Amino acid sequence: MQLRSDELLNTAWVTRDSAYVIGPTKVGCSVLSEGSRIYSGCNVEHRYRSHDVHAEVNAITNMVAAGERRLLALAVVAERERFTPCGACLDWIFQFADPETCMVFCQAARNGPVTEYLLQDLMPFHPK
Repeated sequence: MQLRSDELLNTAWVTRDSAYVIGPTKVGCSVLSEGSRIYSGCNVEHRYRSHDVHAEVNAITNMVAAGERRLLALAVVAERERFTPCGACLDWIFQFADPETCMVFCQAARNGPVTEYLLQDLMPFHPK
């Protein structure tokens, strides 16, 4: 998965540059679909914060809009240490991924260290 994780991370950083934020944190996400395609999304914040669209949801809905339903891995990037998908985003990821095999790659700086998680480890008690 190393070659694909590099590609996923790079795509997430490129997409992050398009984020529309009111707060300080731009986020990018890319997902690898079962069909071996990469879809990406960034966060789009709204002045009424309850309407924010998170990067992970944006990437997943782009995958679904293209007709795919399963993701194998994803990368989330933001210039924040220890940044991982929030609980709501994890719900979306669990809906379209196998928690026992899906890898989640997180990075806080371009070309910086990558933290790898198995999806089930991020939310071990998610209902099945």
